[in-house]
Amino acid sequence: MRGWRRSVAVVVAGASIIAVTLTGCTPEATASIDVPEQAQGALPDDTVSQLRDAVTSAMAITGSTGAIVGVWAPWSGSWVSGLGTQGPGGAEVTADMGFRAADVTRAMTCDIVYELAADGTFSLDDPVTDWVSGLPGFEDITLGQLCNGTSGLGGYQSYLSNQVLTNPDRVWNVRELMAYGIASPRQNAPGAAYANADTNYLLAGMAVERATGETLSDLIAERVARPLGLDATSLPGPAAAAPSADPLNGYWSRPNADGAWNCTDPGDYTVTSSSFGAGDSGVVTDITDLGRYAQALATGALLPQDNTRFASPLPASGDAPTWYTATGAAYQAGSLIGQFGSVPGYIVGAFADPSTGMSVAVVLNNSGANENAGAWLAWELAAIASKAPAADGRSVPEAGLPWTAEQMRNNLSTIAICPPAQ
Repeated sequence: MRGWRRSVAVVVAGASIIAVTLTGCTPEATASIDVPEQAQGALPDDTVSQLRDAVTSAMAITGSTGAIVGVWAPWSGSWVSGLGTQGPGGAEVTADMGFRAADVTRAMTCDIVYELAADGTFSLDDPVTDWVSGLPGFEDITLGQLCNGTSGLGGYQSYLSNQVLTNPDRVWNVRELMAYGIASPRQNAPGAAYANADTNYLLAGMAVERATGETLSDLIAERVARPLGLDATSLPGPAAAAPSADPLNGYWSRPNADGAWNCTDPGDYTVTSSSFGAGDSGVVTDITDLGRYAQALATGALLPQDNTRFASPLPASGDAPTWYTATGAAYQAGSLIGQFGSVPGYIVGAFADPSTGMSVAVVLNNSGANENAGAWLAWELAAIASKAPAADGRSVPEAGLPWTAEQMRNNLSTIAICPPAQ
């Protein structure tokens, strides 16, 4: 799913240091996000027009009836908007609706791993078997390798997607999911290369629960959401529920026996159990929180200043461009750091530039298409926003993006499941 395919208004105001102060890696501390001060006001009309066009094009390609997007360019302005409808003929989408954060959860789970390593609870070099029982023969995999994606483990979700399709309300036992993950063929020897695998973050979540005696839900609340002021972000309990009281409805188009996609009446997966995603993809959020979290992740706001989380990235896939790497439960794309992925009902992307502070977050409400849509759309938006003119007294920073908006639009066109009518 993540191999590189070649084909090629809410304003976040703040001081130069967003929030207050980071007092360490202890729970309940308040985290500072060290990015340039956000310019007040909206992005220029021409920039917004280009951004809107990019999102509506991606909606058509993925069969999404709705999307929510947030773009923050500190030197210029911001644009946060809901687009489209809640379903065919449904109510209009608004920017404050909740949705599932998909693989951004991975980064949050590993925030906690790195925090606990920093405060001496465990070492990143500890074998995962020290902290997760029932893993005989896996002593060669470390906690650090789980978060770096270099454990070599395979995934569990692809084996179970049909069961989720037919029974989205099912509450999954984490050890049952683990059993599928560790039974799947290893992709590499531990430490050899990056490989995308949901099992890594499932196990990382289990390890931090064992190390602290707390649930992952409580840990994300205490060590991620509260320090960053992410009021709409949480890992819900296992009972099937919508992602918020006022959610963006999530759909999942599927092809029929003849290969034709159902883009007019997709299955509704707004209500599902977070237990299937767990530490890999179970978190819920909203667009403002997601954009803020992307800035926090990129700048290391939750970790000590001397952390080496992103110091040794590896190619994200065998055919990835040199500027696209992975480590620390995140991807690095040019100057951007972030995550992307999909869960039943939603495709998500969130990236930020730690130097300029530019942050881009997007969710599409149909998960039928390739999850790369979340990254490619976010990168298209970043390319557009990087050229936004400066507000009074500001200057446009260098973008550090080795792609154009057109290239990302072309990438998206290769994965169309619901191409626009000719």
